Amino acid sequence: MKITVIGLGQMGGNMALTLQSAGFDVTGSDVFEAARQRLAERGLATVSPNAIPASDVYLLSLPTADHVRDVIEKSPGLLELAPKGSVIVDTSTSDPVISRELAAKVVDAGLEWLDAPVSGGPKGAASGKLGMLLGGDMATIERLMPMLEAMSAKRTHVGGPGSGHVVKLANNYLCATNLIATAEAVTLAAKAGVDPAACLTGLNSGSGRSAISEVNFPEWILSGRFDSGFTSGLMRKDLRLARAAADGLDLDLALLQQVVAGWHVDADHPADADDFNHITSPILAQAGIVFAQPTASDSTTSDGETSA
Repeated sequence: MKITVIGLGQMGGNMALTLQSAGFDVTGSDVFEAARQRLAERGLATVSPNAIPASDVYLLSLPTADHVRDVIEKSPGLLELAPKGSVIVDTSTSDPVISRELAAKVVDAGLEWLDAPVSGGPKGAASGKLGMLLGGDMATIERLMPMLEAMSAKRTHVGGPGSGHVVKLANNYLCATNLIATAEAVTLAAKAGVDPAACLTGLNSGSGRSAISEVNFPEWILSGRFDSGFTSGLMRKDLRLARAAADGLDLDLALLQQVVAGWHVDADHPADADDFNHITSPILAQAGIVFAQPTASDSTTSDGETSA
């Protein structure tokens, strides 16, 4: 199976290296020469977007639905470039309306489509332990199963084209909500004299636990590292997509509206470039919770899509 990975940010680059280590024939491409050079130095064959080779699978890891559309329709234009029968796999967190539109065009062009947004962050991408939400035909999933198994620890087929992106937006909405809610719960306990770590231990033994309290708080927040690889700007983008999806379905989801507003109330705290876990910082500061300062080596940047 020959695979071309388009988008070599933290997620795409690590997925490409993981697939190559698993024995697949992998080529990487990115509009940024620095990203291509970084992966080439780690042994991955890389090409510019105008030199993408014929492949069995085109794995996209891109920031937005507009970038996905551009790659499929314009540059390099996979609708024309990709061989008949090849598969376009979109691992980005994207707009499900656009995904369904693009999926129809892909199928009409004689190609196959799979939306496969991921969770687990750069660490999961590097270790092949991602979670994947799959939207597409079961026959396509079965065809790609060796690749999907090499990339992920858990795969969930949630429906037809676009369904993976719908569920991913729902997931990120809950993640964004739980960050705020858990920060408020820990702040309440800390202000009342309970050590934050002890509070989390208690929460994680009860029904209020979540991946936020079990993973994000100890690993990235209370540690002061804030280096998950997923930015506040990307989370804000995902929340706007979730709100647009709800509006398009004529749904009155009051909490979703409040969470979106909460993430946009102050563009500088956190800034779009900040780690998304920083949304908790001004809340926790009310209880005087002080974090260890991250070192320069802890900082991360991304020129592609990452995932909560």
